[in-house]
Amino acid sequence: MKRFYIVYNPDKDTDSMVLDDLCGYIQKAGGICGVMNCYEFGRLSKQDVENIISGYECILVLGGDGTLLNAASSVSHVDIPMFGMNMGTVGFLTEGELPNRYEILDRLLDGDFSTEERMMIKGSVLGQDGSVYRKRALNDIVITRAGFSRLIGLDVYVDGSFLNTYEGDGIIVSTPTGSTGYNLSAGGPVVDPTAQLLIITPVCPHSITCKSIVLPRNAKIDIAIAKKRKTQDTEAIVSFDGGNDMELSAGDVLSVEASQRITRLIKASNVNFYEILRNKLGGK
Repeated sequence: MKRFYIVYNPDKDTDSMVLDDLCGYIQKAGGICGVMNCYEFGRLSKQDVENIISGYECILVLGGDGTLLNAASSVSHVDIPMFGMNMGTVGFLTEGELPNRYEILDRLLDGDFSTEERMMIKGSVLGQDGSVYRKRALNDIVITRAGFSRLIGLDVYVDGSFLNTYEGDGIIVSTPTGSTGYNLSAGGPVVDPTAQLLIITPVCPHSITCKSIVLPRNAKIDIAIAKKRKTQDTEAIVSFDGGNDMELSAGDVLSVEASQRITRLIKASNVNFYEILRNKLGGK
């Protein structure tokens, strides 16, 4: 592998010293680098992304997990592997650490790596006016309360069958990759990231019996927004991998299911998921 496109977070590498160091090392080894900051990259159209990364063999993400998630969303329609160099905090997705960056770059340059396929989910929001908004996510799709709404009501259906009405701060539909993200903070289960399943986790439910539910990959989840406040039109916000994508009103429906698209993450270190889990979450 010789051609790298680097997407970097300028808030993490404020003086571009790490970026310049990586580019210099790659170029000295005979490689080629393209570079763009994550904010500009996230604003590109799908066609522009295809044109810009054409001919490159890898997206090298310099930042934290959030930076990698945003980049994954931008390239979800293109089959190109990604590798994350962690400059954030926890870093479950960005397995590379700065102290071992040269060792990792050597392995990438020599082709000494493997790739891991991660499932993605796709969400479709059907508005009352008939409009449809669609987007994919690698980690999760989340509905949270908006405005002055103290609780939101969410009617959840699985494969057309009514599951439950959740009242609380919201609900998370997570992939196995996203199980160590917001899902974990909300008390959901940690799942091996290569598994093929969906997780529903309520956020601060107004019930002592509401728990996470694990569903098979082929399940289709529909979440309808219930009316809770007569004076409030916007009841909730739906976010895909952490972005505030759009507002939801009573009667709007979010449908979530597994996507046919995948994200390919490069594995270029000898650290496995369970070791990362133990180290990041304070195990012995």
